[in-house]
Amino acid sequence: MPYSSISNSIVSRKNLRADIRQQRNLLTAEFQKDAAQQLVSQLKNHPLVNSAENIAVYLANDSELDPQFLIQWCWQHNINTYLPVIHPFSKGQLLFLHYHQASKMQLNRYGILEPRLNVTDVLPTAQLDIIFTPLVAFTNTGERLGMGGGYYDRTLATWFAQKSRKNNAKPYPIGLAHDCQQVAQIPTEDWDIPLPEIITPTQHLLFNQ
Repeated sequence: MPYSSISNSIVSRKNLRADIRQQRNLLTAEFQKDAAQQLVSQLKNHPLVNSAENIAVYLANDSELDPQFLIQWCWQHNINTYLPVIHPFSKGQLLFLHYHQASKMQLNRYGILEPRLNVTDVLPTAQLDIIFTPLVAFTNTGERLGMGGGYYDRTLATWFAQKSRKNNAKPYPIGLAHDCQQVAQIPTEDWDIPLPEIITPTQHLLFNQ
């Protein structure tokens, strides 16, 4: 790709992130609460969720769709929940730590709460059934634009490589987003991992990847 095209792609992705984040930040607290409750209604009958033992989720930041009610629902139904933690030694990688009511939390370098690192709480990524991924923007073909750190793309790379060979490749990724985050097109890069499902408060989108 010519240098000018690379530069234009970076600028375009940056501008798209800024536009969607601005729209998301305009959502009221009441709207966010309703959306979080609708998310549980969307997911509580999902067959993969109901059969899961270990689910990775996130704590909402920057007006993301809040999965806190979903986490509480998982606790009530004895589904183990895990949160991403920035790996202390492997740059750009995530660990997933068990998240429960007694978890001790701390702020990471991005100002996001994560469980304090305890090796006994770490679960190998391959043992997760589902990873609910946050995102900034998505399309009607499953393309996902994240915050730009590449953490989830690296995490999902193994799943993406395996999914063509095995139908039950894990961890299965599902994107969570507000409806206002859907866009017509995203300038993609080679490392972007498309998602097989995205769920919003009003939509359940399935993609034939």
